[in-house]
Amino acid sequence: MKGIIGAISGDIIGSSREFYSIKTKDFNLFTKRSIFTDDTIMTLAIANWLIEDKTSKKVLIDELKYWGNKYPNAGYGRMFMDWLKQDSPQPYESWANGSAMRVSPCAWVGESMEEVQNLAYTSAAVTHNHPEGIKGALATADAIYLARIGAKKEEIKDHIEVRYHYDLDFELDDIRPFYGFDVSCAGSVPESIVCFLEADDFEDTIRNAVSLGGDSDTMAAIAGSIASAYWDVPNRIAFKAIHRLDYDLLRVLIDFDEKFL
Repeated sequence: MKGIIGAISGDIIGSSREFYSIKTKDFNLFTKRSIFTDDTIMTLAIANWLIEDKTSKKVLIDELKYWGNKYPNAGYGRMFMDWLKQDSPQPYESWANGSAMRVSPCAWVGESMEEVQNLAYTSAAVTHNHPEGIKGALATADAIYLARIGAKKEEIKDHIEVRYHYDLDFELDDIRPFYGFDVSCAGSVPESIVCFLEADDFEDTIRNAVSLGGDSDTMAAIAGSIASAYWDVPNRIAFKAIHRLDYDLLRVLIDFDEKFL
């Protein structure tokens, strides 16, 4: 399988390690603590916006608010929780990685790089309008889109480094010992992209992301969203993730795949 199931699978696998960090790639992908979190919910909120009306910022805000308030205990940041409660919410200069973890549907809907970037920008700017928040969403969306259209890893790496000035010239083994929990786009998106660049397949990408011992569910969602455009998500992983969704979330996933994939 390809598509936003990569972000969802990464989130669910990483969820059990978010507050129980590890520094190894040798772990069980799914445990009793493996659940969907805000990463999955917001990814599907963006997906439903694109299904309903990708030209409307109002629909985008309504979708984020609806799904966020429907699942209020999913692990949102404090500022986003405040945003959900407002009648007319305004962006709050966030530079956190929430913009990047939810952006993957935009990269599957856009029919050109320009459209992908426009959708990704809009998806981020209603909350994460800090330049770093925007950059994290755009870089992630670009990487997914390039992988989707068949670009090679080196081409993806070069594009991200040149356009977004992210330093991707490092190895995971070198940063793993001291890398810690970091929710900023600047401190987690480049690392998530390298988790994909160093991997041999989708599963290896997720193991890379979790093994860094950082914001594991979000980093696995970001890395997984790129990997699932480059490789297939194995059925044995996708099905276990899908079975952890409830009916309403699953319905959005199915509707999105039927309309766009």
